[in-house]
Amino acid sequence: MPSSQPAHSPLDALWQPTAIIWTMLSGEALALLLALAPGLDEQRLRYFGLMSVAIQWVLLWSIASLYLVRRPLRSLPPHRIAYVVLAILLVSTWMITAAIGFFFREGWGMDIGDWRWTQWRLIGMVMTIGALGIAVFQSQWRARQLALRAKQLELEALQARIRPHFLFNTLNTGAALVHRKPEEVERLLLDLADLFRAALAGPRDITLEDELALARRYLEIESLRFGERLRIEWKLPREIPRVMVPSLSIQPLVENAIRHGIERRPEGGEVEIAVSTMPDTVIVRIINPLASGGENRPGHHVGLNASQVRIEALTGGRGSVLTQQEGRRFIATVRLPTNA
Repeated sequence: MPSSQPAHSPLDALWQPTAIIWTMLSGEALALLLALAPGLDEQRLRYFGLMSVAIQWVLLWSIASLYLVRRPLRSLPPHRIAYVVLAILLVSTWMITAAIGFFFREGWGMDIGDWRWTQWRLIGMVMTIGALGIAVFQSQWRARQLALRAKQLELEALQARIRPHFLFNTLNTGAALVHRKPEEVERLLLDLADLFRAALAGPRDITLEDELALARRYLEIESLRFGERLRIEWKLPREIPRVMVPSLSIQPLVENAIRHGIERRPEGGEVEIAVSTMPDTVIVRIINPLASGGENRPGHHVGLNASQVRIEALTGGRGSVLTQQEGRRFIATVRLPTNA
C-alpha cells in the first residue's frame, strides 16, 4: 500500500530539546555581538538586555509558529519550506520589535528614532543571515539526498545478489514437499509471490502492520524448511501503531535472525518479534539465539545496513536500527518515531 502519511520534514529536528537550547544560546551570542558593536559606549549592558529579550522572543515565537503549521509544511518541498521559515522569521522580528518598542521603549531610555533604527537593523540582519542560511541548507540537503540515493542503490545491488539464495532454498523446500504435502506447497508459493511482489515494487513506504505481514510470510516459508527446528513467538499489541516504514525494512532483520541464528544451530531455536509503544516511539525487537559457539560469526550485514539507511532516511535520523548481544541472544531493535 503506498504511503498516505506526510513525508519527513527537515524541520522535525527543530522540536527536539537540544535544538531549542542551541537556538536560544545562538540568540544570546547574537545579542552579545550587537552589544559589543562600536558606538554604544556606556549603554552596552542595557542594549544587551534589550537585544536579548527581543531576539529570544523572536526565536520562540518563530519556533511556535512553525510548530503550529508543521502539518501543511510537510507537503512542501524542502526548498520552499526554507523560504517559509525565512518569511516567518521576518514577520516575527517585525511584530516582536514593534511590540517591545511600543510598550517598553521609554523604559529603556530610547526615543522612537533610535528604536526604529534598531528594529530595521534586526530585520536586515535576519534577511541577510536567512538568505545565507537558505543557500547553505539547499546545498547540504541536495548533497544529503544524493548520498542517500547512492547508498540506497549500492544496498539494493547487494540485496539483488543475495535474494537468489533465499529463492533457491524456497524452491528446494517446495520440491521436497510437492508429493508429501501439496497443500503446503501452494501456501509456500503464495507467500513467495507476496514477498517478491513487494521486492519488485521498488522503494516505497508502507504501514508497520503491512511490513510485519511480509515478515510473517517469510517466516511461514522458513517454517516449512526448518520444521520443528524453528519456533516463532509474536508479541504484538492488540492494535498495531499506524507508523510508516520503508518496504522490506523489518523483514531483512527477521531474515538475518534465521540465517545467522537458527540456520547455524543444529537444534534450532526460537525467534521472537515484539512490538511495544512509548509516548513518541514505536519499538520493534527481533530476538534470536546466538549460533553454536556463543557468538554470531561476522557476515555481510546487508539486511541490517539496508534497514538502517532506509529507516534513517524516512525519519530524518530520528529512527534507528541497533543491534546488541544479551547473554546468548542477539537482539535487533528498531525505533520508529510516531508522526508529530
